[in-house]
Amino acid sequence: MHNATTTDGEAANRTADFLHLGSTFHTYYEGWSARVQAELAAGRSIPPAAVATLRRSVLVSYAVADLSAALGQLDCPATNMGEPWADEATADGRWEPLLAHAVTATAARPTAKWEKTARALLAETAADPDELRRSVLRWFGLVGRPRTLELTDSWYEKQLDPHNANALRGLAWFLPLLPAHPDTPRALGVLVETCLRKVPGHGPLNPKVANAGVTALARAEGEAALAELARLASRVTFKGTLKIIEAALEARARDLGMSREEVEELAVPAFGLSGSAAAVGHGTFAFGDSAALVEIRGSKAVLTWRTSAGKSVKSPPAAVRRDHADALRELKATVKDIDKTLSAQVERLDRQFLARRTWSFGPWRERFADHPLVGTLARRLIWTVAGIPALFDGGDMRDLAGDPVRARPDAEVGLWHPVGRDREEIAAWRERLEACGVTQPFKQAHREVYPLTDAERTTATYSNRFAGHVLRQHQFHALAAVRGWRNKLRLSVDDSLPPAVRELPQWGLRAEYWIEADDTGDHYGDTTGSGSYLRLRTDQVRFYPIDAPPNHAHCTGGAYTMLRRSGQHHVDPLPLAGIPELVLSEVMRDVDLFVGVASVGNDPTWADGGPQGRFRDYWTSYGFGELGASAETRRALLERLVPRLAVADRCTVEGRFLHVRGELHTYKIHLGSGNILMSPNDQYLCIVPKAEAAPDTGYLPYEGDRTLAVILSKALLLADDTSITDPTITSQIRG
Repeated sequence: MHNATTTDGEAANRTADFLHLGSTFHTYYEGWSARVQAELAAGRSIPPAAVATLRRSVLVSYAVADLSAALGQLDCPATNMGEPWADEATADGRWEPLLAHAVTATAARPTAKWEKTARALLAETAADPDELRRSVLRWFGLVGRPRTLELTDSWYEKQLDPHNANALRGLAWFLPLLPAHPDTPRALGVLVETCLRKVPGHGPLNPKVANAGVTALARAEGEAALAELARLASRVTFKGTLKIIEAALEARARDLGMSREEVEELAVPAFGLSGSAAAVGHGTFAFGDSAALVEIRGSKAVLTWRTSAGKSVKSPPAAVRRDHADALRELKATVKDIDKTLSAQVERLDRQFLARRTWSFGPWRERFADHPLVGTLARRLIWTVAGIPALFDGGDMRDLAGDPVRARPDAEVGLWHPVGRDREEIAAWRERLEACGVTQPFKQAHREVYPLTDAERTTATYSNRFAGHVLRQHQFHALAAVRGWRNKLRLSVDDSLPPAVRELPQWGLRAEYWIEADDTGDHYGDTTGSGSYLRLRTDQVRFYPIDAPPNHAHCTGGAYTMLRRSGQHHVDPLPLAGIPELVLSEVMRDVDLFVGVASVGNDPTWADGGPQGRFRDYWTSYGFGELGASAETRRALLERLVPRLAVADRCTVEGRFLHVRGELHTYKIHLGSGNILMSPNDQYLCIVPKAEAAPDTGYLPYEGDRTLAVILSKALLLADDTSITDPTITSQIRG
């Protein structure tokens, strides 16, 4: 038992102990309960940083009831110091009772008892509910920022404090109990995405807080909350959180007596933009004598201004900044929301090919063509109206010949797909897009088609078309999730996992892409700090009935075998010849995309073959080899595009390459990888792309092909090679 009085030496040791404790994430709790009790008995306080460590220890350790009871006797702020949002919340001081209740949010969703107490606390709080909302949303904006108190346990430095995470969950649950406000769904959506952000070596920042944000959105009233849920449904890839989003949307659909798809379509907000047969995607917002003009161009919202004198300017006039600061801030936030929603709607529309979704002309016109936001995308796509392919032009749907397509309100509408269409029709639609100056939000008329090959007829039940590639695992994993595939990271552990899987319930099918870890036994060189492999090797593509037992293989590689439960029978893969053409083509297109984006052959710095030179042969064969379907599409487009470039007299498309004639050398840019060979002896030229955006090349018939942007950017650069100043490039071309 500690005495109430201590020597100077004991006091110094005590201070050192607490300072060390406060710099750690958690500690073994033995003895600390008695230590806390002794400090209280001596009338001394526990440093806040040490309290934070002990609170975290209670949450991450076992059998800590005595320590938890001791901490309950402390008179400390509800949240732990060390995180910017919690520091600000503590410094405010007005909301301490609410924060104290928020940290009790340890369940998956608010219980009736928790919510009753929360409502009582809100009723007792004399402050304006709007001020509480503003405070909470301001704190949410600080979540995920670097800690203000550095920890010696660097492993935990980028993770959320679990005690504070409970407080964030509770604060999210408080928001639906406050009056509805357009800022609330927006902030909750940002919180969800922030807490699902991947932390290297750890995984998502904090899925529990993300789940609480979704729960709050599901409980909130109004179309804005529903729209945010629908947007997150197309953006979130973390399985646990996505499951909660899906359940929330399904519940809302049942309550409204609609299908899930109808709810998502009706939930898309207009953001104050106009929508009519004449025009969509424009909005004018008054700011005193000035006005803000919002226009959707492509898949981005562009904000410009008109002064009181009628002059067009890019920045808000001084009077707007001075007299309308809050409204200006809200408008800028709305523009960001428009961009996020446009991105989500592009992905949703692109998934409709396999969804087998059709509409009656009347509802389709209202939800798509004339919708103020979705209309900017839908009017750039080809649709079938009562079986007639048509494109929006001049306020009307017009067929390939340019004649108006008249339709009854109940006529069936669907997305046009090139599978099953004549080559002449496909080529004609491409020419029509160019003639109308239409840039599609994703590849449709130029979409790659993957018919069954002779080799696949021979193998019958599996395709080796995309086997034998080496992919960056984490890039593949992220891209697979975006395209609707389920996949699990391969870890260096003794476990088995299924292949990458895309379920197609509308077709009763399950597609599988067989992958295995690139395991050489060098666990430190080939894995991340958390044990996940850096690279994968690819194998077969197969199809099964959707309810067939799953296949599994060891994480480090090996043959896949079907795992059957009691009473289940082995199910053979389905013959590829029996898979619908559209399904086969779209699945193969996904897999081609995985390879085209995630292959190590696309890395311009791997000319030496990567680690230990193990991938030199693969890098060369992929980086300069035969073109796949997507690269062939790119080649066909470049043949039409190059003559329009400012450097057209220096560029030609030949075979697998775009040839560029500079002053110093002639260059060959591979149309699949974007890698470069340089005259006179096909010397490799390494140029690492620095920008995501495409150069200003004028008209392009579709968006979203980053490799095309890289190729065009390199062509424009190399055509004027004497003007290049980057030393990493000049040392190669002048060396």
